[in-house]
Amino acid sequence: MDYTEAQAAFFGPREGETRELDWSSPARALRDAIEPLATICFWSEPAYDAYAARGLDFLQGYVWGRASALGEPEPAVAAAAFGVFEPGLIADVYASGRATCGLEDVRAAKLEGSSAALSAVLGEAAELDGLEQTVSALRAAAESAPAHGRALFAGLAAQPWPEDPYAALWHACTLLREHRGDAHLAATVLAGLDGVQANALTELWIGWEPTTYTASRGWSPEAMAAGTAALEERGLVSGDALTAAGTTLRERIETSTDAAEQSVVDSLGDALATLVARLDGWATRVVERGWFPPDPYKRAAG
Repeated sequence: MDYTEAQAAFFGPREGETRELDWSSPARALRDAIEPLATICFWSEPAYDAYAARGLDFLQGYVWGRASALGEPEPAVAAAAFGVFEPGLIADVYASGRATCGLEDVRAAKLEGSSAALSAVLGEAAELDGLEQTVSALRAAAESAPAHGRALFAGLAAQPWPEDPYAALWHACTLLREHRGDAHLAATVLAGLDGVQANALTELWIGWEPTTYTASRGWSPEAMAAGTAALEERGLVSGDALTAAGTTLRERIETSTDAAEQSVVDSLGDALATLVARLDGWATRVVERGWFPPDPYKRAAG
């Protein structure tokens, strides 16, 4: 898959009415503000170009680039860390990416692409108001955050901080994104959900058409049907909608994920609201540049 094909597959605008999504918790507000900045390492064209220069296609760049935080584990380990993707897909793409491009090269591509993309969107670093203070605050929050049980976060935290200011911004944002992501995955496990079930619950909670989000994670029609049937047996889904019990469970997952991010919220303290507003402004520029999917549900899904 090249970048044009990726845009066709993932960058389509939302059709029909968009339900208003109200995320009121501080941890969730931070997550949504940093999402387009953190994921510019695989959604942006400069990032794709950096991976392509090393022989990787779009999916290989995403999977191997993200999994490279773990070093070079077995494919099944990378698939387990991704959690809600079809594991065979992740294992195969990871293995092919690793065979094409070495660990240090893929990590370098990720930094180069992220820095180039953020620079193109936000302009000269020296002229961007609040960049140094923002990176400093996010770095302090990341360095104070617990790493136990968070493999992707811990792997990223063990890597040196980039000297380039935009690479440092990306690194800070992706650290906090993976910190929350690891916690979110743990919350779904605690809720007794496997990957396909977790996706199905999320898409109905947010407002996607049934199976559209889950299918984008590589699950087959048969696996999706079985996952939905399992949710129906638990009384969490009825037809194409969550039951009251399903809504309660999905909201509990979100609350648990937020609670696991309290150390980050505490570290940012009174500066959180100002930081979120600044980061959200930068993120909006990424979306407007076309380097993050325009569908608002895409930002809300994690």
